[in-house]
Amino acid sequence: MRYILKWIKEYGLSIVIAIVLALFINTYVAQAVIVPTNSMDPTIKVDDRLVLQKWSLNDLQHGDIVAFWPPIPDNHDAYIKRLIGLPGDTIEVKDGALYRNGEKLDEPYVKVHINYTFPKVVVPSGKYFFLGDNRNVSNDSHKWPTPFVDESEIIGKAWIRFFPFGSFGSIE
Repeated sequence: MRYILKWIKEYGLSIVIAIVLALFINTYVAQAVIVPTNSMDPTIKVDDRLVLQKWSLNDLQHGDIVAFWPPIPDNHDAYIKRLIGLPGDTIEVKDGALYRNGEKLDEPYVKVHINYTFPKVVVPSGKYFFLGDNRNVSNDSHKWPTPFVDESEIIGKAWIRFFPFGSFGSIE
């Protein structure tokens, strides 16, 4: 018993500080995630390990790769997709291409011809529209009953790939 009290006295405060610091960092600064699907292939592969940054989520821009909770009933998994539509944007998929605000987008990260259509929609205020880079297999805004993700469901932006080590670096 005396040994346990001595150990708690010596290490207890350090352990409490470490736990509080880890919770703070994971909630407000950065979070590590493992990519479970090939929906972002070839940009991000299955089992890649990423760090999400959480401190500047009020400046999301077209093309950002973002983790979020999708508007799918009874879903318990976060998704990682490319931000295609900001509030006020008009999005449409036709003739194998993505159009934003009436302009066909040049998307060098999409390696396979899109084999579906998606009717023209306007992204509402406070919402976002996401697609995976592997468009034909991605479970994303074009497949959901409600195609928009509320800003409160955003978890973080993909920042760094830290595994596999040969692919270490920022994510574009």
